[in-house]
Amino acid sequence: MDDELEHFGLVRSPSPERPLQGMTVLVVEDSRFASEAVRLLCLRSGARIRRADTLAAAHRHLAVYRPSVVVVDLGLPDGNGAGLIAELDRARPRVGAILAMSGDEAGREQALAAGADAFLAKPIESLLAFQQAVLGALPEGPVSRPRAVESDRVAPDPISLKDDLSLMAEAIGAAPRGEDLDYIAQFLAGVARSAHDRDLEAAARGLARARARGEGTRAGLDNLAGLIAERLKVDSPV
Repeated sequence: MDDELEHFGLVRSPSPERPLQGMTVLVVEDSRFASEAVRLLCLRSGARIRRADTLAAAHRHLAVYRPSVVVVDLGLPDGNGAGLIAELDRARPRVGAILAMSGDEAGREQALAAGADAFLAKPIESLLAFQQAVLGALPEGPVSRPRAVESDRVAPDPISLKDDLSLMAEAIGAAPRGEDLDYIAQFLAGVARSAHDRDLEAAARGLARARARGEGTRAGLDNLAGLIAERLKVDSPV
C-alpha cells in the first residue's frame, strides 16, 4: 500500500519533525532489541521499516524491492555484514545510503572500507544522531533539517531484550563449539552494550578473548548462562 501511495505521489513530504518521511529503511539485524530501537527511530522520523535477521533474508528482501536506506549489523548468524555492504556499494543503481552498525568500534574501519557511508555505534538511541547520520549519508544531502527535541532518546521494549537472552540461553544449552561460540560472544556483547549491561558485556567479551587465545570456554559459558538466567528471572511470573 505504501509503495502504491508513493507511486501516485500521495506520500507526505519530509519535514523538520519527520525528515525521513517517504523513505524505506531495511534493517539487517539479528538482535530483536537492537532492531526495536531502530524501528522506533525510523517511525519517529517518518520512515517505513523492514527487517531481515540474516544475510539470506536480506538478499530475499533486496531481490523484491529497493529500499532508500540499508542499515547493516556487522555480526550476523550467517556471515559478516561487511560482505553485504560491499555488494550494495557495487550495485547499480546503488542504494541511497548504506549504514553499518556494531557494538564493537573495531568494526568501523572494516565497514567504511567495504563501502558504508557511515558507521553507527551501539547503543543506537538518539533520534537526532540517527537522523543526522542517515541524512548526511544520502548523496543529495539533508532533505529536511531535523528539529532538535528535548528528549530524543528511544527506549526499546524490554520484552525484545528477553527474547534475545532466551535465544542465547538455548544456544549455550546446546553445547556450542567453534564458530557458534564466536557468534554467541559477539551477539551477547552487542546486546549487552545496547542494554547498558556492563557485567554481561564484560562476560561476553571475556568469552571472545578466551576463544582468541585458544583457552577453555566452559567457565565463560557457565558465567554467561548464570548472568542470563538472573536477567530472565526479573519481572518473570512466579
